[in-house]
Amino acid sequence: MAARLLEKYRQDVVPAMVQEFSYKTPMQAPRLQKIVINIGLGEAIQNAKALDAASNDVSIITGQKPVITKAKKSIAAFKVRAGMSIGVMVTLRGERMYDFFDKLVNVALPRVRDFQGLSPNSFDGRGNYSLGLREQLIFPEIEYDRIDKLRGLQVTIATSAKNDEEARRLLQLMGMPFRASGSAS
Repeated sequence: MAARLLEKYRQDVVPAMVQEFSYKTPMQAPRLQKIVINIGLGEAIQNAKALDAASNDVSIITGQKPVITKAKKSIAAFKVRAGMSIGVMVTLRGERMYDFFDKLVNVALPRVRDFQGLSPNSFDGRGNYSLGLREQLIFPEIEYDRIDKLRGLQVTIATSAKNDEEARRLLQLMGMPFRASGSAS
C-alpha cells in the first residue's frame, strides 16, 4: 500500500509541483517528513487503564508502539503533577507513514459521519497540517465491541514545504480531501 502512494508521489505529485511552483530541480518539491498521532488523556489521572486502552488503540491503528507522554508542569486546577502520565503519541516515518496517510485519506476520513472535507486553514504557517478526529472507530482495525470509550486523536502531518500554500497543494495532490475555502466549518 505504501509503495502505491510513494509511486504516486514520484510519478504525479513531484512533476505537478515542479511545474506549478517552477522549482529548478525535482528535489525542491516538498514531501512528507513525518506524521505524529497523539491522544491526550485527562482521564488517566483517575483511570490508569485508560492509558493502556489508548496505547493499544494507537498501536493497532499505526502498527507501532506508542510512547507515553508525561506532564511537564503541575496544574492544580486539573489535579495534574509534573511527571504524571497524561497521554500517548507515536511518530511515523518512512513506509509506515505512507501506509497511515493512505489509510487516513482513503479509508478513515470517508467513514466520518457528515464529512464535508477537511479545513484548508489548519496549517501552522510552516507547512505542517493538523487535524483532530473525534473517535478512533473510523479506522477499520478498531473493533467496536473491544473499545472501552470513544477517544479523539490529533494527527499532525509535517512536510518539508516552505509555506502553507505549497503544503496545501502537496497534500491535495496526494489525495487529502480539503473542502472549498468558502464553506464554513
